[in-house]
Amino acid sequence: MNTYFRSLSARFNSDDYYKVLTVLLLFAAVILLMGIGWRSPWPADEPRFAEVAREMVDSGQWFFPMRGGEYYPDKPPVFMWSIALFYAVTGSLKVAFLLPNAIAGFITLFLVFDLGARLWSVKVGRNAALLLMLAPQFIVQSKNAQIDAMVMCWITIGCYGLIRHFMSGPHWRWYFTGWAFMGLGVITKGVGFLPLFMMLPIIIYGLKNKTLFADKLRWNCLAGPLVMLAVIACWVIPMVLIVQHYHTPEMIAYQNNILFKQTGERYANSWHHIKPWYYYLVSVVPGLWFPLPLLIVAHWRRFIDKVKAEPTIAILLIWVVLVILFFSISPGKRGVYILPALPMFALAIAAIITDLKPKRWLEYLITGLLTLLAMVLTTTGILALAKHPVILKKLVDYPVDIISAGYLLLFIGVLWLTTLVLLRKHASLLRMGVILTIGWILISTFGYRILEPIRTPEAIMAKTGETIGDGELGLIDFKEQFILFSPVDITHFSYLATAREQERNAWIWITEKPKRYLLVPQNSKYKCFDTTDAQLMGSAHRDDWILLSPADRLPNCTPPKRKQRFFTPKPGRWMN
Repeated sequence: MNTYFRSLSARFNSDDYYKVLTVLLLFAAVILLMGIGWRSPWPADEPRFAEVAREMVDSGQWFFPMRGGEYYPDKPPVFMWSIALFYAVTGSLKVAFLLPNAIAGFITLFLVFDLGARLWSVKVGRNAALLLMLAPQFIVQSKNAQIDAMVMCWITIGCYGLIRHFMSGPHWRWYFTGWAFMGLGVITKGVGFLPLFMMLPIIIYGLKNKTLFADKLRWNCLAGPLVMLAVIACWVIPMVLIVQHYHTPEMIAYQNNILFKQTGERYANSWHHIKPWYYYLVSVVPGLWFPLPLLIVAHWRRFIDKVKAEPTIAILLIWVVLVILFFSISPGKRGVYILPALPMFALAIAAIITDLKPKRWLEYLITGLLTLLAMVLTTTGILALAKHPVILKKLVDYPVDIISAGYLLLFIGVLWLTTLVLLRKHASLLRMGVILTIGWILISTFGYRILEPIRTPEAIMAKTGETIGDGELGLIDFKEQFILFSPVDITHFSYLATAREQERNAWIWITEKPKRYLLVPQNSKYKCFDTTDAQLMGSAHRDDWILLSPADRLPNCTPPKRKQRFFTPKPGRWMN
């Protein structure tokens, strides 16, 4: 087995490597970079991170993330720093907020390709990267501004460092680099330590055969976690020292939330996104990792033989299982949590199936699913153009341009069907790759233009700004996008407070000066205001929003338990 590991890195043709890598990255650029600058941050998470980054640049205070002038304690600052950095450099928030994850996607693709080429062959590396791009979850997250794609990148670098050392090393520089990026992953989203799970199968294989990692699994390895902790300390220690120096209640609450509530407590005793233990196996992996799981089913005999024969594949797959198990144990689950396991899963699958002949039943199944999806898109586009009652009923809460949407869906559906016919003699995975590329290009251009008006509250905030003129605006029971898109100064009463506490603080605020107004959701019940004569500003995110003036306040209101208000000057300046 030691001979096996040494032979892995010998299968490396540098000429083919760079040719294939260049084409691969150019192809990835078309998908990952298309649409950057074409749209604004969209809910649920993008406006939050974009607003935090915008405030960093505007205020010059980068160390403690702020949301509408209030500490944002849910996530460490690294992802917001990256958006803020690109915003400071480019001056465009529309460009800046999507760039970090696009770059993270590029890095992840390169690392997967490089490992495949070094450990097996350039063909395996190419196939691993292409399989990764076929999985919907990878592209969706790389083209969005959620934190998980960056965490995936750091975790993949962590895995890369361990694999380079143990499978093609010894390579102590890469080993410690991997641990350093685990630390960076921790101060990005807490779970950056996941590559250390790979040490479990490595140690087990090392104990079974002491010659396997004889020159790699040494006492030096114990310094790896120290490197990870050193990187974490670069942020945690200054943060704690600053908090202890100023010792304000807000800073102490931030420190305790970010260090304890958002880590161990959130994992062991989640308070939202509660799902059953089998959620990932039933609701995430089959769809968002499609078609990779089917490839295991189709080639299960080869799968078993390869796992038995090649420790590298076994170690990769054991690590993937451990990551999914880790997140399955926690009661709180979101599909994006297991994204970091996808790159190594794609690498293992590519190593198993490369050079195998496709199974006929799998070809028929994938072709049938793609044809069905294309027909659904075509039919939906036709119904939308005809303004069929079924479509109109589905879109009643979304003021979308139904004609433009209909043409787009029809165009995508017809192109997909045409591609399936023209490439009918080619493998189903190739056809899937071509039609997905077409889909991503069209969605990232025309789709963004169609969806932009219904994914942001820009129209409501513009109308509100025109209505109040030189008045002041407060928000109750809101989401971050209402701050981000506001052309006027914003006051809010703690995003972390209950809606009732926000209302009580808003009642005090609106009584203090004339020409103060509140933008609030119409469907909520209020104890301190009469909404009978409130002005309707419009609909956004399936809610109607109304404007309350000082005349709408009731004579009395229960005092808040704590007086809180946070001010942000004209946050929507980035749109100009």
